[in-house]
This record gives sequence, structure tokens and C-alpha cells, in this order.
Amino acid sequence: MSDTIDRQSMEVDIACVGFGPAMGGFLTTLSRSLVNEDGTPLLESKCMPGMPLQVLCYERADDVAFGVSGVVTKGRSIRETFPNLDPAEIPLTSPVTDEKVLYLLDPHGATRKPLTMRLKEKAILASRNRIPGIKVDSMAVELPYVPPFLRKHGGMVLSIGQFNQWVGNQVMGSGLVQIWPGTPVNKPLIEDDKVVGVRLCDQGVDKNGQPDAGFMPGMDIKAMLTVVGDGPVGAVGQALDEHFGLPEGHHQNEWAVGMKMVVDLPENCPLVPGTVLHTLGYPEPGIFGFLYVYPDNSASLGTFVPSWFDTPVRTAYRYLQHWMQHPYLWRFLKGGRMRSWGAKSLQESGRQGEPHLVGEGYARIGEGSGTTNVLTGSGVDEAWASGVLLAEAVIDLMRSDRELSRDNLENAYVQRRRMHWLDKESVVAEKARDGFTKGIVQGFMGMAMTGLTNGKLNWPGAHKPPHKRIPSVESYYQGIIPLGEIERIRKECREKGEPLHDALMRRAGWPDIEYDGQLLVSHQDALLMGGKVQAPPGYADHVRFKDPAICMACREQICVEACSGQAITCNPDGGAPLFDREKCVHCGACMWNCSKADPKNPNKSNVSFGAGAGGLHSAEN
Repeated sequence: MSDTIDRQSMEVDIACVGFGPAMGGFLTTLSRSLVNEDGTPLLESKCMPGMPLQVLCYERADDVAFGVSGVVTKGRSIRETFPNLDPAEIPLTSPVTDEKVLYLLDPHGATRKPLTMRLKEKAILASRNRIPGIKVDSMAVELPYVPPFLRKHGGMVLSIGQFNQWVGNQVMGSGLVQIWPGTPVNKPLIEDDKVVGVRLCDQGVDKNGQPDAGFMPGMDIKAMLTVVGDGPVGAVGQALDEHFGLPEGHHQNEWAVGMKMVVDLPENCPLVPGTVLHTLGYPEPGIFGFLYVYPDNSASLGTFVPSWFDTPVRTAYRYLQHWMQHPYLWRFLKGGRMRSWGAKSLQESGRQGEPHLVGEGYARIGEGSGTTNVLTGSGVDEAWASGVLLAEAVIDLMRSDRELSRDNLENAYVQRRRMHWLDKESVVAEKARDGFTKGIVQGFMGMAMTGLTNGKLNWPGAHKPPHKRIPSVESYYQGIIPLGEIERIRKECREKGEPLHDALMRRAGWPDIEYDGQLLVSHQDALLMGGKVQAPPGYADHVRFKDPAICMACREQICVEACSGQAITCNPDGGAPLFDREKCVHCGACMWNCSKADPKNPNKSNVSFGAGAGGLHSAEN
């Protein structure tokens, strides 16, 4: 749409994009230093002299408690912010009481484990628990100890949605900061390589973004500092990376989609609050799982399907169902009930994916700034720490009457971050997962080498974008499903408008999912039972296929296979896939799962994921 449209504008001191743990840390810390005890400004506004700093935060989702993920965290930075924190103050939060790492053996023989792993599993089962230090319980091997780099002893399990709500209520209750949910930001405003604010999304437009009934142009929010914390697939962060590029040698090629549930456990479940289970090995060797028990006999559980799991059958939902039914886990879950459900993309390049943290007029925090630690598998406390560090930098600069310029932010924020445990630990973890680019065994060995040597040894590997690695369906199932049968399955699924994964997995030996109507339900029922997709009318489609001709020639259409909400479906007429905004859970997996490159940028895929309103939300998270 043309930028010549007349738009209203508003001036603030600090405009914030996205409300998550990082922004929670930033706003909590900043709000404590805005006024004196008598209410007079401690940090005075530049746009409203005599008033405290004017700080506004815009969030796409309909509520600040939109997250469905469970979290286990050491909580170091969070506890520094709240030194007298009692976990009981936060709903669904418990101290860690028990922690286990489990290798799940294959109960069906359908996984694609390498020969070495299959032979070891057979030997373990044949030993009948006679191998010292290895005990098999319900087709799972419990590691004799939790590796130090994974250990969360002394930490806590929590619900990210409830935590965000708790923090957001305190921030807004201060009356010093405004948070606007349901207000998606379209893009940053950039003038001569300086970010001068953001533009909100247009409303009253058709799905292509053209003015329609009730058209209302998005407002321009001008600010001396724009704080970007919109996550790994946020429109503003993507636009900054597109405009300024990444630092030399950095990449954002490693991703994962987390498919998660909150479950009411059966009444006789023996798991106690604070129990933490980490799993690996099943339903595929590269898929990790977790289960965290909350205080109210509920649990958060889920799986992570990584980008280096090189398969064209990327159905996170189906894999989650098989994972839950593993004999070790199912004995705790059978008879349980789904309370909420959701999905999210994770940027797993860690420090190697760190963008430019500051520039003229902007600073970046949170997962989109590379805070995720890919060795410890943690990110919430790290994201919170990044927000706190930026707030401390802004406070110092404002108190000394220095501009929030790139150089000043570099010295006050970036250098502060480089000296913090957040950055020091990310340096240790930087190459922890490089080995997975060579294979699953090399990946596990590489993580162990990195963790046990404090980052001194790593298994080398070269990272490639997913679209340069994903094999065709035919090559992936070579020797398992004949070519003619694959073509028949593809034709039948296209005529029905269905993804391929169920038919292919069934043919490859995976058992059908027997629905129980409570925990094991169809993908579409999960959308209805596990939350509500908020898709307010009058916004443009945020998922676009850049070159439809490429989509028409694509035989994998992994965007269909990987879509967490089945919002992207096959086109029965053979054109580009169809997108239904009212089913989209805003996980962003389509953007990085696409197997075809952007014809104008070989490092990007043919799917764009832009600014959009809504997403999946459940009050039961």
C-alpha cells in the first residue's frame, strides 16, 4: 500500500514492540525509576516536558497472557528483579523438586534412528537391566544423572502465560507504562538509517491489504527509542534484519517449532509439583520433549521439532501425540484432559543468530536478539535479563542527560550485556549444536563435548537454511514406500485438501492415533478445545507466498505439512496453497519450513510471515 496515505501520528519517548519476558524485564525495571516518591519525574519526558517518560508497548495478541508454554528456569535474573519472590505468588508456579533426563526407546520400530542407535537400543533391551548404570523402565532409559548444563536445581517451573499476566498486571498497575494488547505493529519507521518509531497495522482492509469498508490507516508512533522484543518471527525484527543485515558471520538458520499442551493430570497421577522430565530419542531421534508438573495436578508438556530434523514430514502435532503415548509417559497421562494447546517457533541459532543489538533509534532484546541458550535449552530468564540490562542502560543515559544514540547504547547496553552471565554463557553454548548439521549421533556427541568442556570442544558443522537441506518425499522414503504409491498418496491427499503426513506415516509403520475425546483429539478439535483463535476482521493476511509459480511446482509443500493450526492447506486446483487467517496460531513455522528459496534472496524462503492480529489464546494456560 502506498505510503502517501494521510496518517495520524503520536509522539512518545519510548515505543516498545511485543510483550514477553524480555519486555517484562525492561518495563518492570524502567518503571521503577520513572518517578520520585513524591510523584515528580525522575526521568523527564522529552515529548511532554514536566511529565515522566512516556512509554507505550504494543502487543499483537489479544492479551498479555497469550503464551501456552511451560518453562523450567533457574530464574536468576527474575529473582534479582524480585528478590523476595515466593513462587506461590505466580499462578501455576512451583520450585523444581525432581529432575530427570530420559532416553525414550522406540516401542513401534517406525522411527528413523541411525543403525548405531538401533543396535544400541536392541542391546539395552536384551540386557534385561544387567548393564551397570542403565535401567530400563517402561521402554525408557533414565540417565544416571542430569548433566550440569541441563540442571535446573533450585529453579522453578512456571507457565509463561501466567507469568506474563502477573508481570503485566504489576507494570500496568504502576500507572507509569501503557501496554496495548491486540495492536499489531506493521513495521519500523526508518529515515536515513535511523529508526524514528513504528507504524501500526492498517485496519479495514481486505486480505491483500487494500482499503475496504471501514478503512483506518495505521497510526505512526514517533519515538526517540524503539525497543524491539517481538520474538524470532516478529515483523519489526525481520524488517530491521532485512534493512541492516546481520553482523558478519552470523546466521539465523536453526529453528524449532514447539508444540505444547497444558494437561489436567489424572487423579491418581503420582508425579508431584515441580517434577521436570526432559526426553530425547522418540518419536524421532532429533525430537526433544518436556513435561513440567504444576501445583494444581496439571502439567505443561510438549515436543520440539528442530529444523535440522531433515524430513519433509514435519507434523509437530502428530509427533506430539505419539510422544504422549510412549509407555513411560502414557502411564502418567492416560485419563488426563487437554486444558490448552498452542505452538511457537524458536530461533535456535543462539549467539550465532544475534542481530545488531542497537542502532540509531532502536535496541533489541529477547529471543529475537539471540538470547536463547542452545546448550542449556533455556531462554526465558535469559530474555528477561536482556530487558533488564537495556532498562539499566536507558536509566543511566537519561540520568546523565546523554542521548540514546547508537554509540551511547553500544557502550551502556551492549557492553553491559557482554559482561553479564547471559553473554558469557551464550559464548560457551555458541557451537553446541553444530554437530547436528552432520547427523544425530554427531549432534548428541557435540552437545556433550560442549557442555562437559565448558565450550572448549565442539563437533564442527556448517549451518544451512532449512530450504537447502530438506529432502524430497521420494528420497526420504526410498526403500520404504514405492514411488508409485507415494504418487498415489499425494494425488489422493491433494483431492481431499489434506496434508500428506498422516497417510505417509501410516504407510511407514506408525500406528494410528486412537482418539479419546479428552487428550488425544484431532488437530482441528485441538483448535477448538485447547483455545480460541483470535482473528479480528479487517486485517490483511500475514502469510504470503512470494512467488506462487514456485509453490505450484513444489511437490513437498512443507508449509502445509508443518502448519501448526492447519491454516495452510493444499489447493485442490493445483495453485499455491490456501491460507485461512482464522485458523492461524501465529507460530511462524511456515516461514522457515518452506523448502523453496525466495527468488530474490536465496537465504530466505518463499513464504513471508508479516504483521498480523490475533493468534491462539486460552485462559487455561
